[in-house]
Amino acid sequence: MIEQPWTQSEADVRKLIGRVRAGQSLRPAQWPGGARAAVALSFDCDHECFELGGGGAAMGRLAWGEFGRRVGVPRILAVLARHNVPASFFMPAMCALLDPDESRRIVGAGHELGLHGWIHENNSKLDAATERDLMLRAHDVIAPLAGGGRLGFRSANWDLSANTIEIVAEMGLAYDSSLMADDDPYELNIDGRPSGLVEIPVEWLRDDAVYLLFNRNPATRPWTPPDQVFDIFARELDGAIADGGLFQLVMHPFVIGYRSRIWILEALIERAQGRVWFATHKQVAEWVAQQAGL
Repeated sequence: MIEQPWTQSEADVRKLIGRVRAGQSLRPAQWPGGARAAVALSFDCDHECFELGGGGAAMGRLAWGEFGRRVGVPRILAVLARHNVPASFFMPAMCALLDPDESRRIVGAGHELGLHGWIHENNSKLDAATERDLMLRAHDVIAPLAGGGRLGFRSANWDLSANTIEIVAEMGLAYDSSLMADDDPYELNIDGRPSGLVEIPVEWLRDDAVYLLFNRNPATRPWTPPDQVFDIFARELDGAIADGGLFQLVMHPFVIGYRSRIWILEALIERAQGRVWFATHKQVAEWVAQQAGL
C-alpha cells in the first residue's frame, strides 16, 4: 500500500504499472473444429482453506468449506459428466493434502488440476522468498496428482505481488489465470519485455462469489437471485460467441454447488453446446500459444 500516492512521479507510476502488463493479444484466428468461441469453465476448490488462508479457525466456516468438498464437487462433476465437458479445478495444496482422493477423482474424470497457492494465502502480503517457497511446495504436492505435464496457476483471491508473475514464469508454468486486462487470452510482459507466458484472464463479473457469497467479515450478503446471475453469465457467453473469443468463468463448489444454484452451470453448458469449443484452461493456453508461435 502506497500511503501518499499523489507523491509519486510519472516515472514511479510507469515503473509500477509496467512491472506486469498485457502484451500481444492471443485471440486466435480460429478455434479447434471451427468453433465460434471457446468456453473455459473453472472451479476454485478453496474448501477449508477459504477460512484457513486468512488465518481463521471458525468451525462453522470450516464446515462450510467441507460442503464444497463433500457436496459441491460431486454435483459439479456429475453435471460435467452428463455433458462430456472438461473443466479446470484450481486447488490449494493443503486441500489436496487433506483429501488427495478428491484430486484423483477430478483428474480421473478428465479434468485439469491447477495450482492455487499453499493454503489460499494472500500473495500480495508475502516477500519474494516466502512466496516462491510456497509456490514450489504447492507444485510438489499438486504435480503428482495432476497426471503429468505443466501446471497452470491462479493466485488466491487474485491477489498478486509484484513478484508473482515472474515466479510463475521462472517455474515454467503453462499459464496464469489471475489478471483481467482483456476478455481474451494475451501474452504477459514483465518489465516491458514479452515473457512468453499466457494469461487466461478472469473477471469479477464472471465469478459466482461476487453475487452469491455470504460473508460476516466484511459483512456481505448474496444480493442477486440465481436467475439474474445466469442472465449475466449468459450475456457474457453470447458476447464471446459474437466476438469469436473466449468465455471464461470462475465458480466455487461451496457457492455454486447448492440445489438452487447448480442449474446455472448446466444451463450455461446447454446454451453453449453446438457453438463452442469446451476446453480446460491449459488446452486454451496451449492452443493460443501454438497459433501465435510462442
